[in-house]
Amino acid sequence: MRQTEPLPTAVRRWAEQRIGPVVAVRDASHDWHRSRVWELTGEGGACWYVKVSPSVRFFTRETRAYRGVVPALGHGRAPRLLDSCADDLALLLTVAPGAPVPGLGLTSAQWRAVHAQAGMLCARLHEVSALDPRDRAEAEASLAAAADGAEKYLGRAGDRLTEGEQQLVRDYAARLRRVGPVPLGYIHGDNQPRNWLWSAAGFALVDFERTRPAARVQDLVILAVTEWLDHPDRQQAFLESYAPTLTTPERQALRCLTALDAVNCLVWGPDNGHPEVTARGRRTLDRLMKEDRP
Repeated sequence: MRQTEPLPTAVRRWAEQRIGPVVAVRDASHDWHRSRVWELTGEGGACWYVKVSPSVRFFTRETRAYRGVVPALGHGRAPRLLDSCADDLALLLTVAPGAPVPGLGLTSAQWRAVHAQAGMLCARLHEVSALDPRDRAEAEASLAAAADGAEKYLGRAGDRLTEGEQQLVRDYAARLRRVGPVPLGYIHGDNQPRNWLWSAAGFALVDFERTRPAARVQDLVILAVTEWLDHPDRQQAFLESYAPTLTTPERQALRCLTALDAVNCLVWGPDNGHPEVTARGRRTLDRLMKEDRP
């Protein structure tokens, strides 16, 4: 369990220069030791969020996303960036309407409706604007970069994978290099229900620290190995709003990427004390071994 952290004094002073006196602070971080997010309440009851990024890379990605990509999602579909402080890696954000989907106790029909909204908004994000030459080059290289990372994670995983499982991951990494061209765009990078807000006002996305130019299908990996595995009706609802069908290269890439996600989870989960992430990786790897090495 993550320990509650106090809002750094320097960050609070910086935020108050923009929004006025803060009368209450609540730690709103994810259950991860590098997550640092606080809800601020002003004298009149208005609320904002302050986020301190875990790295310069994440800070750069998120500030760029809020300035150049997120506004195209539309009013109320995401927080707005009010200010940023590079010295403290801090972002001051408005509060988007809604509550995180996992805690809402939704019915099956409501889950399908949420996934339909998520598909629509993800499509809007992915198609927000044409990629400039630098971003296009990064996006075109994203699948090869994912394949390149497989060997690094296999090395870190060690005996958490059998020799057969290691070879399976290597085979999928090799296949990923051969899938051919896939649609490119700006992806959210952590597209899953914990970053989805739902309310009577509609659907919103939060947490853009992993937003980057990439193959669009990379935004579907977490959903494919969690939500959609046990609920194909949610997958159908998402994809009907997102696009009629994925291209053949996208379907092939998605399967390959799930194998790479598995080994990543089997490194990150144990190293960071997240058994649910570890279980996600183990479940994916067991399923692929059963289907590919019966």
